[in-house]
Amino acid sequence: MGMLEMLLVAWGVVTGVLICVLIYRSTLSTREEDQIFLDASNTIVASEQRAIVARIERLSTPITALIIISGALLVTVAGMWLWQGYKSF
Repeated sequence: MGMLEMLLVAWGVVTGVLICVLIYRSTLSTREEDQIFLDASNTIVASEQRAIVARIERLSTPITALIIISGALLVTVAGMWLWQGYKSF
């Protein structure tokens, strides 16, 4: 397997993980409420919402890193593909 194919496989894996994390974040955000009207007896609901928001916020750093890595791999693959095409002339 050549270097270009290995980079394509790495890009596919990273992008697949990114898509899975984005799907997980969207499923978490569907359970998040924009407004909650609570009285004193509903503190459990408030703590659940705080936990959901904390999970969503924790996912922002890995998502950003995966986007950067995926983009860098894609640019590298495109550059190598163009270089190989240029060398073949």
